[in-house]
Amino acid sequence: MKIALFSDIHANLPALKAVLADIDQQNPDLIYCLGDLVGYAPFPNEVVQTIRARKIPTIAGNYDEGIGLMSDQCGCAYKTETDQSMGAISIAYTNAMIGEEERAFLKNLPRHFALDFEFNNEKFRLLLVHGSPRKINEYLFEDREEKSLMRIMEQAGADIMAFGHTHKPYHRTLKNENGSYRHAINIGSVGKPKDGDVRACYVMLDINPETTLKKPELTVEFRRVDYDFESIAQAVEASPLPNAYADMLRKAY
Repeated sequence: MKIALFSDIHANLPALKAVLADIDQQNPDLIYCLGDLVGYAPFPNEVVQTIRARKIPTIAGNYDEGIGLMSDQCGCAYKTETDQSMGAISIAYTNAMIGEEERAFLKNLPRHFALDFEFNNEKFRLLLVHGSPRKINEYLFEDREEKSLMRIMEQAGADIMAFGHTHKPYHRTLKNENGSYRHAINIGSVGKPKDGDVRACYVMLDINPETTLKKPELTVEFRRVDYDFESIAQAVEASPLPNAYADMLRKAY
């Protein structure tokens, strides 16, 4: 079973369209969106409308939650006063732009999806979250201590866990004390990559009767998709949003 997973679009409509076109070519069995549809770019309504039109099962990201609740906070961990100031402009702009139906959609999004599989008398769970199972805005970076990441997954009952929020893709294989394996997969960002690669990122995950947690192998494909990032950067510059967000799109940081 091929499962397409994408996240962190952040109102970047050209990137979303490019990713959906690539997903259609891959012809997956299932498609899921792991949240953060809005923020930082000028097409929040169009992104929400596209997701709704495609009927893609979607969980809430921290930015979706903030806009859904009409809050002036997005749950973002801004580190500097400059970042905080720019972030305040972004959430105020998004709150002003979002339509009533789109806000209601964001407000009602669930927090997690869990898919249970059983092959050859072996059961395992794929858990889909935005930040982590514990907090919608918790950052699970690649260098997180293995014991900590393992504990988070064990407490959530997740054998395979997919998430976004950091905008930096990775796949880590963790080995239990009993010799079985768990997989933590950050699926990267469609609309605001932060790993130095300007291309949109999403994951194709293959789970089939050959999948077993007794071995470390799991088929995880990180797909990078070209799109017209200059068009969205110019759209940011033409909006009240800080021009720095356009620079981030051009350099993927």
